[in-house]
Amino acid sequence: MQRHFKTLGVLSIWFALAGVLFYFFNQQVNPNTAATLSTSSEVKLKRDLSGHYRAEAYINGKKIPVLVDTGATDVSISRKLADELGLQSILATRTQTANGETVAYMTRLASVKLGGIEANNVAAIIVDNLGDDMLLGMSFLGRMDVRLYKGTMTIRSVEE
Repeated sequence: MQRHFKTLGVLSIWFALAGVLFYFFNQQVNPNTAATLSTSSEVKLKRDLSGHYRAEAYINGKKIPVLVDTGATDVSISRKLADELGLQSILATRTQTANGETVAYMTRLASVKLGGIEANNVAAIIVDNLGDDMLLGMSFLGRMDVRLYKGTMTIRSVEE
């Protein structure tokens, strides 16, 4: 009987350790979850382990992981995500991506929300070969005051 309690004690310690490690590494890999972002008009993002700024944003009310990309002209979404959101393409256009030139389809997003910052009627493009990433580009960020300092990106809503 005592042996079973000892085994349970060891297992409990291992599970607790695994939980602490999961929490720590999840915070390093995903430091900007929707639950941790400020609900004010200023959002501070931390870089992830790869040096990128990733976050969870709400696109037309649906929570989506995004890569914040100041080098992207538009908000760029995958065909799969566009289909999930029921988006319609307005016009085909040629665009230059990190993977070369491709065809993209222009669309509009009713709303993009990052923490407490929200923009409506945001230009976006649907890119067939984007994979699972969604790029939060300048069609959203250009409406904001964006600053980078010591590994923190501060995005502040600007009254128009």
